[in-house]
Amino acid sequence: MGGMHAWMWAEMYPDLMDGVVALSCQPVEISGRNWLGRRAAAEAIRNDPDWNGGFYDKQPQHYRYSAAGNFNTESPTRIQEMAPTLAVADALYERRLAESGKGDANDALWAIEAIRDYNPEPNLDKIKAKVLLINDADDHANPPELGTVERAMKRVKAWALRADPGRPRHARPFQPFLRQLWKPYLIEFLASLDPPQHAAAAE
Repeated sequence: MGGMHAWMWAEMYPDLMDGVVALSCQPVEISGRNWLGRRAAAEAIRNDPDWNGGFYDKQPQHYRYSAAGNFNTESPTRIQEMAPTLAVADALYERRLAESGKGDANDALWAIEAIRDYNPEPNLDKIKAKVLLINDADDHANPPELGTVERAMKRVKAWALRADPGRPRHARPFQPFLRQLWKPYLIEFLASLDPPQHAAAAE
């Protein structure tokens, strides 16, 4: 949720920074498919017969079967490349199922629902810093075709750059932290910022 915090801090402390880099997020309220998938995951936990209102003695097990199959944010093309046959897809599911058993159900629930009150859009005009927004073109939680970013960014006075880089062919699905994707945009963005005041004074 670091990208979301970037928007919130830029609004709350507009004089604290010269530039803000928001990665893999949107400056709008969670809605649409993004929320529907999260709501379904939360309900799977709450309706797990082992959840017991959050007061369980052992980790709930039923919700994990749904969680293991949740690929809503990931590129269908890349998933197909990872799982081109039924056998390989089953193996991928089993790996996800094993991973989901390592966490805590309540932690997962709180993480899913922590974004319910996230909505920086009404206060975007308070931002003074330049903004670089980097969303992966294959991120199906924040696809560029929604138009929500264009609507919201009209309120940001110093929007410097937006990037929707594609993914290298052999990259893992939903991997927005691949530096080779967004490094050129970051370099360009940093070069566009004014030098720090203390550096200017030293000159």
